[in-house]
Parts: sequence; structure tokens; C-alpha cells
Amino acid sequence: MGYRRRDTGPRLALWMLVALGDVVLLLITAGLSVPVAVLGVLTLTIAGVAAWRWMRRTPVPVPASARRRA
Repeated sequence: MGYRRRDTGPRLALWMLVALGDVVLLLITAGLSVPVAVLGVLTLTIAGVAAWRWMRRTPVPVPASARRRA
């Protein structure tokens, strides 16, 4: 049963590449409006996730020596 320990990284990367190719072909056949809409949704999603993660960050502690100077 040593087959379970085999590295699946290259196989997964190949299937991801195939899936990406399928998506590109579907977008090309659907027309130009669909890729623009997908790009807009993707941009908004990335911006939302980035803003959410930025708001969750803990503030950087200010050293006591810097507080006395102000």
C-alpha cells in the first residue's frame, strides 16, 4: 500500500492546467462580455478579501520610548 504516499503535486498541477484551459476555451466561445464580467467579479472579490484581512491585522505595538517623545 505504498502508492498512497506518492507525491500528487505534479498530477494536481496538470489537472489544474487542463481546467484552466477549459475555462479559457469556454470564455472565448461565450464572447467578450463574459471575460470582462468574470474579471470584474474577480477584482472585487480579491479587493474584498484583501480589505478584510487588512482590517483583521493586529496593530503594530509602539515602543514606550517612541511614546514619550510625542
